[in-house]
Amino acid sequence: MSTVRKQRVVIAGGGTAGWMAAAAIGKAVGKVSDITLVESDAIGTVGVGEATIPPLLNFNRLCGIEEPEFMKAVRGTFKLGIAFENWTDVGHRYIHSFGITGKDHWTAGFQHFWRRGKEMGIADEFGNYCLELVAAEEEKFAHLPDLGLNYAYHIDSSAYAALLRKHAESHGVVRKEGKIQSIERDGESGELRSITLEDGTVLEGDLFIDCTGFRALLIGGALGAGYHDWTHWLPCDRAIAVQTKSIREPLPYTRSIAHEAGWRWQIPLQHRTGNGTVFCSRFMSEDEARAKLLEDVEGETLTEPRVIHFRTGMRREHWKKNCVALGLASGFIEPLESTSIHLIQRSIIRLLQMWPHGRVSDEDIAEFNAQTDYEVEHIRDFIILHYNLTNRTDTEFWRHVRSMDIPENLKHRMDLFRETGRVFKANDQLFAENSWVQVMLGQGIMPETYHPTADVMDEQEITRFLDHVKTNVSRTVAGLPRHKAYIESYCPADV
Repeated sequence: MSTVRKQRVVIAGGGTAGWMAAAAIGKAVGKVSDITLVESDAIGTVGVGEATIPPLLNFNRLCGIEEPEFMKAVRGTFKLGIAFENWTDVGHRYIHSFGITGKDHWTAGFQHFWRRGKEMGIADEFGNYCLELVAAEEEKFAHLPDLGLNYAYHIDSSAYAALLRKHAESHGVVRKEGKIQSIERDGESGELRSITLEDGTVLEGDLFIDCTGFRALLIGGALGAGYHDWTHWLPCDRAIAVQTKSIREPLPYTRSIAHEAGWRWQIPLQHRTGNGTVFCSRFMSEDEARAKLLEDVEGETLTEPRVIHFRTGMRREHWKKNCVALGLASGFIEPLESTSIHLIQRSIIRLLQMWPHGRVSDEDIAEFNAQTDYEVEHIRDFIILHYNLTNRTDTEFWRHVRSMDIPENLKHRMDLFRETGRVFKANDQLFAENSWVQVMLGQGIMPETYHPTADVMDEQEITRFLDHVKTNVSRTVAGLPRHKAYIESYCPADV
């Protein structure tokens, strides 16, 4: 009886991307694969991405990670959305929350009924009809039946990688310490054959996963996959990160605070706060950005500010030959909407759905790349929206992004919403209608009209409808505990 040789999988690089891949691949196909992850303690990881979005809940379930274990390990807090401050105008603030606002009709979204209510003078602020947004504002949180409250996490990404490593190794993944010295390719097929470490160890593989960060040693260095540069749409090219002691109760949302040449983040964990600034070096120097960040942060600094250089864009091929790039090796979009870990997750799941049986299929490669391009471009457009749709003209940076040309698909979305209030989501796009509505309203677009369905209700009916939604939201939030109190009872970490 013949036996099939186990597939040899080599993951180059650790960090969040490498260990997410190792944990998921080990869980899914570890019994029929030999999986080796190579990383060097001497090489640091970027590791500043601490805010996530709701799909991470599903990824952890797929990996067999229970939430209380996860939250304690990563010293996490819960996240209901992102507060955007100074983006539309200096002093203006709105929240892009998870979940759904109001109640849609099959012909039209809730924003149409709300828009008619505004015209009649009876509608409250749009966000007051969203459970997650009101809970965020009141700093409350709890698990509700049937995922009645949509949420994500704020996490220590280094601790998450360590937790994932434990789960990966339980499924047979082997970690090899060392730096990559050279990469060998097959002379005939051009596929990767092996990597050689500085100590002389040779690791042969059938499938290679490139998690080497911005260096992209395999996909870029060895295979020469090109790069789509998007700095003409997203000109920020620097980040500086620093950690501080917590001085207040953790907010159940991320803060994104725009400044003269970019924005800064504030992410609360149980034991500390993650801070950082993203900026464009054409309009602000590193020294200026560092000084401004240290002036603005709250609490005693725990780390030295760390500068990160990046170039927004993505690989022209995310999967080339027998190599798949994940994380920063695949591309980078600034973490304005906390999508970095999500894109790693999506590529891992997509890869497992197209997992090769024997040789790598060219058709699988083409499909993987097409799906990834589509998904990343959608997220790119959503990020561009925040910059371009602004009233700010107070600095050269904001005048530049406000007047720049934008992708045609994004322009169509904005024009459609401005004229009709309509938003449409194509299949497999990350950001649903409610996300686009919240951000476009928050950034200053008020639809000129609404769907005729909203006129079917008379004044009393639409008043009752809006009041009913708002009352249900208020009643539910009133029954929730404080965010900090819930964490202390559900998942307190050793801090």
